[in-house]
Amino acid sequence: MATAASVWAKGPKLYRLSVCRPQATRRFSENGDKGWLQSLFVHKVDARKDAHSNLLSKKETSHLYKIQFHDVKPECLEAYNSLEAEVQNKLHQDQDYPCEVVGSWNTWYGEQDQAVHLWRYTGGYPALTECLQKLRTNKEYLEFQKERAKMLHSRRNQLLLEFSFWNEPTPRPGPNIYEMRTYYLKPGTMIEWGNHWARAIKYRQDNKEAVGGFFSQIGDLYVVHHFWAYESLQSREETRNSAWLKDGWDINVFYTVPLIRSMECRIMIPIKSSPLQ
Repeated sequence: MATAASVWAKGPKLYRLSVCRPQATRRFSENGDKGWLQSLFVHKVDARKDAHSNLLSKKETSHLYKIQFHDVKPECLEAYNSLEAEVQNKLHQDQDYPCEVVGSWNTWYGEQDQAVHLWRYTGGYPALTECLQKLRTNKEYLEFQKERAKMLHSRRNQLLLEFSFWNEPTPRPGPNIYEMRTYYLKPGTMIEWGNHWARAIKYRQDNKEAVGGFFSQIGDLYVVHHFWAYESLQSREETRNSAWLKDGWDINVFYTVPLIRSMECRIMIPIKSSPLQ
């Protein structure tokens, strides 16, 4: 339409305002402005020559990690912990299974009546496959699964790789509380996240609170899990506040926050059989 007219009232009088919008001008605006605006927001990205998993994970090991989330019926939590610990110990002692439990916890703050288990498979995907094949024919383990199922509301898991710049989780004495901070990143930002945290991790080493850092490979994607250990909630508060006094920590936070879609925090207590106490 070549012209547009609008009418409005002011007091008892009516006014008419006519605005001329030539067709050619409109077409120029749509085409020319669109290209100009796009140039403001489109950034050139260097082509990657390798998968994110190869660029971010440790080259010297071939470990694969699995994290399990079990939502337990409240009345069954104690029995569940005992049963899970018994089975984990048996798998530890059996050299035919190339897997081990890194840590097992119950959530204290966050998802209630939840158990979290972190497993390590030495040898990557072949080790995982070997374990699964053997467990399918292990009658004792199959009975354990049936008994455990009676105690659960739901369960889910993820397969993870370890960031190359984090320390590998190793058994530690307690008592400690553990914080798992989970970040759901915007797709395509994992490399950028890794680059910033490779520098940021040095600000969080003074009290040996850094336990491990992982990113998902199967399950929910573009998910990062950071594990921290503290003597208490007060120690956690003091340790986290001290990071802000170090020159450079605020810059890393500034650049990583825009990469996050959402995030959550769990405070967890290790069960008695957990190597991380």
